[in-house]
Amino acid sequence: MEIKTHEKIDRRISGEPVELKEGYAKVVLKTEPFMAADEKGLVHGGFLFSAADYAAMLSVNHPNVVLGSAEVKFLKPVKVGDTVEFVAEVESSEGKKILVSVAGYRDGEEVFKGQFTCFVPSRHVLDR
Repeated sequence: MEIKTHEKIDRRISGEPVELKEGYAKVVLKTEPFMAADEKGLVHGGFLFSAADYAAMLSVNHPNVVLGSAEVKFLKPVKVGDTVEFVAEVESSEGKKILVSVAGYRDGEEVFKGQFTCFVPSRHVLDR
């Protein structure tokens, strides 16, 4: 399936898409030293959120999709060198509003969980 959204995303920061189908996406984030929040190598949650958001956008896969809101939980710490796989699935769609669940896994263990509310406006949000 062709990627139709977020084509200019920096995949070093937001992860690499590895699977894409209707209503589903999988993105893999390989954490790197620049993502560290401290000297112990704790990965800043913003990088995890970015990869989860990217997975959510890809699961919708529309050129105009945007994030309206998100409710997330960071379940376990992630450290530099960890690889996290984000799985996003469209749960429901009503008009322009689409709910997407995203889970992040490190070696099969869930480390992140979120509900993303996405919207697909009729035109790009910057074309107003």
